[in-house]
Amino acid sequence: MSRIEKAFERTAAEGRAALVVYVTAGDPSLERTPEVLAACERGGADIIELGVPFSDPMADGPTIQAASQRALHAGTKVNGVFNALKEFRKNSQLPVLLFGYYNPVFTRGPQKFCEQAAGAGADGLLIVDLPPEEAEELRPHAEKEGLDLIYLLAPTSTPERMKLVGQVASGFVYYVQVTGVTGARSDVPKDLSGMVGKIRKHIDLPVGVGFGISSGEQAEAVARVADAVVVGSALVSRIAAAGNSQNLGERVEQFVKELR
Repeated sequence: MSRIEKAFERTAAEGRAALVVYVTAGDPSLERTPEVLAACERGGADIIELGVPFSDPMADGPTIQAASQRALHAGTKVNGVFNALKEFRKNSQLPVLLFGYYNPVFTRGPQKFCEQAAGAGADGLLIVDLPPEEAEELRPHAEKEGLDLIYLLAPTSTPERMKLVGQVASGFVYYVQVTGVTGARSDVPKDLSGMVGKIRKHIDLPVGVGFGISSGEQAEAVARVADAVVVGSALVSRIAAAGNSQNLGERVEQFVKELR
């Protein structure tokens, strides 16, 4: 059983949804990324998505795009992301999945990327621009290294699409509750419960819901129907506001506590 599976087993036993938070590696710096991850854990995160910065993050809104640019301008590379995760792993067994785009995986080679990701302590991969139909060159290497592959579903996903994702995904599935790019929004879609119910008819994995959750109140609403609440841009914006200040970790921890 993977660390991700164990996390969902634990939260189900506790009668609550898991809290999944996203941070961009290298923002505000690679040196402080392990500190940010540790603050997320202290705040109560159950799983962390560690973003691998990319120059053309087409699925992301302006908040995460800006974080990727800051990280890249600071010199963040894939090896640095792996090293930051290794540092965090010295004191933590919290599940971490790498979130990003396929270009860095393809450039390095799927086998080498999976080997190095697992060696750094990653538990899974979420490649936003790699649909299951195109993942055959990655999937065997991920499976060999014990990496869960998480796929996205959207409001436009058909039952056939859900079945396909259910056949190849592991760990959990990530339902994007709104069409468009990442970013904090002011409300939760009214049809969320119905869509999660449809997904569960076709997929026997936990369902995480994200894109747009920006407050504890919204997280609570989503947690009533989903197995996991995923928060990204709202946390990234707070990291941006804190910058390289001394209280960066404290501010991250406090916001994660509010979500939890």
